[in-house]
Amino acid sequence: MIHDQELENRKLQYYLDMLRIRRFEEKVLEMFPRGVFFGTTHTCLGQEANAVGVLSHLGQDDIVFSNHRGHGHFLAYGGDMRSLFAELMGKSTGVCAGKGGSQHLHWNNFYSNGIQGGIAPVAAGMAMSEKLKKNWAVTIAFLGDGTLGEGVLYEALNMVSLWQLPIFFVLENNRIAQTTPVELAVSGNILSRFSAFNIPCLELETSDVMEIEIAASEMIKEIRTHTSPRALILHSYRFGPHSKGDDTRPVDEIERLYRDHDPVKIQAARLSSTQLETINTRVEKEVNDAYEAAISDPFPISMPRDSERATPTSG
Repeated sequence: MIHDQELENRKLQYYLDMLRIRRFEEKVLEMFPRGVFFGTTHTCLGQEANAVGVLSHLGQDDIVFSNHRGHGHFLAYGGDMRSLFAELMGKSTGVCAGKGGSQHLHWNNFYSNGIQGGIAPVAAGMAMSEKLKKNWAVTIAFLGDGTLGEGVLYEALNMVSLWQLPIFFVLENNRIAQTTPVELAVSGNILSRFSAFNIPCLELETSDVMEIEIAASEMIKEIRTHTSPRALILHSYRFGPHSKGDDTRPVDEIERLYRDHDPVKIQAARLSSTQLETINTRVEKEVNDAYEAAISDPFPISMPRDSERATPTSG
C-alpha cells in the first residue's frame, strides 16, 4: 500500500514539474518578441521529461552542469521560477543578479555554460574533486547531440574513464542542431562514442518520464557504488525553435511531434481529470505570478562612470 502511494505521489510530482517547465518556456517564447528579455534564449519544449526524470534522484551534494538549453534543468533542480524570469530580464533579483542571462546560470551546485562542449572538461574536474574528497557526490553533465562534434568532449571522456570519475553524462539527442538534422551532422553510432572509452552507456528512445527516472536511478546508484562514470542517451524531440524563432521545420511536423511524443501528455494520461485540473490551475497561477513579480523587480544600479563621480573634497 505504501509503495502504491509513493508511485501515485511520483506520478503527480513529475507531471507538476514538467508542466512548470512547459508553461515557463511557453511564456518566454510568447514575451520575447515584446522586448521583455535580454540576450537570447533556447527553450526545452518537448524535452521536459529528460530534466525531471534524471534530476529526481539528486543527492544534497550532487552537482549539475547544464548547457545553453538549460531552463528545464534549472527548474527541475529546484530553482526559483521568479528568479529565472528576472535573470532573463536582467533584473537584480535574477539568479545571477541579471548578469548571466539565459545561458550562464549558477545557483548552489547548478552551473550552465553556453559554449558547446565547454562544460565537459569542467564537469570532469569537478567530479575529480568530489572523488578526492570521498563524499560520494555525483556530477551530472547534460550534453546535446551537437556537442558530439566537439573534440574537447572526447578528451573529457578519456580522462573520466582513465581516472574512473563519478560523473553521469546525459546526452539529449533532440535530433536537430540549430536547423541541421542529426543525420547530416553525426556519423556512426552515438552509443559507441561512450563505449569506446569503456564508459557503460544506456540508450532510451522515449519521452516517458517514468521510464527515464527508472533508468537514471539505477545508473546514479551504480556511479555512487563504483565511483566510476556512466552515460545515458535520451533520444527525444525538440518542439520549439532553436532559439527565439528560427524554426525551419514544416508546421505539420511540429504538430506531429506534439501529437505523438509529448512527455507532458504522456504523463497526463496517468492522472485523473480532477488531479489535472488542480495542477493545471496551480501551475498557471505560479507562472503568471512569477512573471509579474519579475517584471516589477528593479534593474541593478549602474556604477557611475569616472566622469560622473563626485570630486572628493578635503575636509
